[in-house]
Amino acid sequence: MRLSVLPLAVAALAAAFALPARTEAQPLTLERAMSAAFDNNPGFAAARNEAAASEGQLTQAGVLPNPSLEVSVDDTQKATRTTTTMLSVPIETGGKRGARIKAAGLSRDIAQRDLAAARAGLRSAVIAAFFEAAVAQEAVRVARGNMDIANSALRLADRRVAAGKAPPLESSKAQVELANARIEARTADATLEAARRKLGLLWGNAQPDFDSVDGKLDALPQRGSLDELSAALGDAPLMQGGRLAVDLGRAQLEVEKSKRYPDITLSAGVARDNEAGRNKAQLGVSIPLPLFDRNQGNVYAATMQAYKAQDTYRELAARLTGDLLQAVSQFDLAVGSAREYRGAVLPGAAQAYDAARKGFEAGKFGFLEVLDAQRTLSQGNIAYLTALASAYQASAEIDRILGR
Repeated sequence: MRLSVLPLAVAALAAAFALPARTEAQPLTLERAMSAAFDNNPGFAAARNEAAASEGQLTQAGVLPNPSLEVSVDDTQKATRTTTTMLSVPIETGGKRGARIKAAGLSRDIAQRDLAAARAGLRSAVIAAFFEAAVAQEAVRVARGNMDIANSALRLADRRVAAGKAPPLESSKAQVELANARIEARTADATLEAARRKLGLLWGNAQPDFDSVDGKLDALPQRGSLDELSAALGDAPLMQGGRLAVDLGRAQLEVEKSKRYPDITLSAGVARDNEAGRNKAQLGVSIPLPLFDRNQGNVYAATMQAYKAQDTYRELAARLTGDLLQAVSQFDLAVGSAREYRGAVLPGAAQAYDAARKGFEAGKFGFLEVLDAQRTLSQGNIAYLTALASAYQASAEIDRILGR
């Protein structure tokens, strides 16, 4: 979409900024790009599968241990044979099952927060790449407009040289400027192609399946107050996942502590004594004696892992806070610069170029004045687009950090 408020050049140069006709009837919208990414992005699909897998782990954590059936024969002679059939049932002690269920439930919650963070990260990446492509499209228009300006300047210089009103040096300078404009246009085309490829890769297409994007660049992105953003950070999926990781560390410690208590195995059965001609009841209890292995090593390791989770959360909170402040600072700088370029620099540069061009045609100014005005306008356009791209990238980064 064209910038309705961007005074990239005077009205006489507006036609130079139009993109040639695309083969695609409908430009790619942000909504379509987002839908394609959520449906086809491999990383996001992996996060969904991980969240689904955690449900199975929670189910498994609550499963009771299986009983066992044992049959033994102590003689090969039927007349003197004794056949024993035993059913053994393990009984977990120390709250092992409850501890496992709690830890698995926390793991599932973490996986769900990771999925939410992955979704926010993918959304942020799509928005940043989409507007990067939109800005690159606008840069192509600017570069082609600069090339047309350089062409017009060369034709005018040639006419003045032919009429004897200017030295041949002016025509040579105009030819150099046209060559530079062509180089800048080719560079802009390559940058646009790279931006399109970067966007397409978010849904697995190394070769972009679209020709252009429909990005509305006439409205700058907005952000909430710093207090609102800081408050929202506490509820971000990454922060929630960090707190849950601390809880999981404690829960896993309780799992290891519960293993200090030995499980009991109850057995009951019957022994058929063929020689005596009768059945004999069999009862038994099996209890491991924790004389040497009391799971003390795993308890210590889980304790240290719990401390590590707390340290990791503190580091995460500090890092995300710093990242948020950095993104806000980048956003404010970029938006302020874009507004300044759009409101003052570009209109003034366009007016200066128009005045220099008309003065050159009338013989009041030399070609150097036109060249300087042309460069100022070109640099202003590029600087504005750079600031605009930085603003959208910073806005997307804020959304990623906050999980929006």
